[in-house]
Amino acid sequence: MRRYLVFSVVGLALFMASVAGTTVSVAFPTIISELNASLVLSGWVLSVYQLVAIGTMPLIAKMSDALGRKRIFMMCTLLFTIGSTLSAFAPNVILLILARAVQAIGGGGLLPSATGIVSEEFPETRQRAIGLFSSIFPIGAIVGPNLGGWMVASLGWESVFWLNIPIGVVIFLFSGLLLRADHGGKAKIDFVGAGLLIGALSTLMLALTELGGGKSGVSWSLVGLFFVLSVTILFLFLWWERRASEPIIDFRLLRERPFLAANVYNLIFGACALGVFSLIPLYAVSVYGLSTFESGLILTPRSIGMMVASAITSFSLVKWGYRWPILVGTVTIALGLFLLALELHGFSMGGFSISPTVLLLSFMTVGGVGIGISAPAANNACIELMPDRVATITGLRGMFRNMGGAISIAVATLILENGNDVNHAFFIIFTSLALILLISIPAIFIMPGSPNIKPLLSEPSKK
Repeated sequence: MRRYLVFSVVGLALFMASVAGTTVSVAFPTIISELNASLVLSGWVLSVYQLVAIGTMPLIAKMSDALGRKRIFMMCTLLFTIGSTLSAFAPNVILLILARAVQAIGGGGLLPSATGIVSEEFPETRQRAIGLFSSIFPIGAIVGPNLGGWMVASLGWESVFWLNIPIGVVIFLFSGLLLRADHGGKAKIDFVGAGLLIGALSTLMLALTELGGGKSGVSWSLVGLFFVLSVTILFLFLWWERRASEPIIDFRLLRERPFLAANVYNLIFGACALGVFSLIPLYAVSVYGLSTFESGLILTPRSIGMMVASAITSFSLVKWGYRWPILVGTVTIALGLFLLALELHGFSMGGFSISPTVLLLSFMTVGGVGIGISAPAANNACIELMPDRVATITGLRGMFRNMGGAISIAVATLILENGNDVNHAFFIIFTSLALILLISIPAIFIMPGSPNIKPLLSEPSKK
């Protein structure tokens, strides 16, 4: 009985993170107008969360493996709650971005630490338990947009951050009561590597942000400086990682073709299926003229499709394997992106007509079903190759997905800010992402095809 209560607590944490992500997306158009910030700068409110999570996910995953699940999970919950409180009080967009960074330190560690906890509690049905995590996110994504749309319209954008505080307190208290006591241990955590990786990506995104000032004048010297800094820090990161005793990215893993292929796919999946969807409420408001509440409602069918498809897929992974669900889901997501790019404002045939809103709801459902089919298989792929390091593999996977998501938001807001026609800008964004997603298909056939495989690697030896 206790382990089911544990699953409920860690599931509530993932639910909280999912609700938080979707409510911020719904509040995004209001944040832009009320804080009087440019679209490119405001885009950091969305992308900084993923950017910080890039470094914190693998770090906290290793800390969870080495230092114990309970204390790390509780620390992440506390930081997420503090970050939410600071976000609610933020008087301007710069302080809001900084508060979101604090929130991301906690939020980025919730998934890998929760995955490690559930893997230990349900060793005999680990694939199913981890797969069911994919159903929790869309439940939060159903509640979040609708509740967030109402809250933003009625109480202001700050209310979406206040919502996290009581939930965070409940999770913190019950995790203290239910989770197993930590046994602790010693581990070398690669804080330098995490800082260098975040620095390389941050300077790249600063260059893109400066490019976004095209209408008011671009400082090309700053753009060049940020690009040079990004490349320099990236080389320093690669140099450091090959010498660190406990690197944030274990290149021994990436030298193995299944791991490399899986994380190339995760990078593209994060960019095309996760990150850019934060801009869907802005797309609904600016292209289809929907209200804030309606823009939240648009996300609901996507979440329902994800929930139903991921639940079915999770219970069928042993029978279906990993490869074909990932393939079918990827093609379905690409189809959904192509349909969004068409921007159909109604359809009629033989006296039968479909409104633009119904069409948009249908397109979002297609994308959600695709994510629901592919995510459980993609989440489990490669874990069997190294089952003794579940949290580490999960953290690496999340790092690459967040990296793709952060870059896609930065590039998409740059295109939107500098485009003369918002409709054409979204057409370019959705079409490009759909094509990139299809290009990732060869990587799927290199990834493990079935849960019934022998471990490829054991725990790496210490230097």
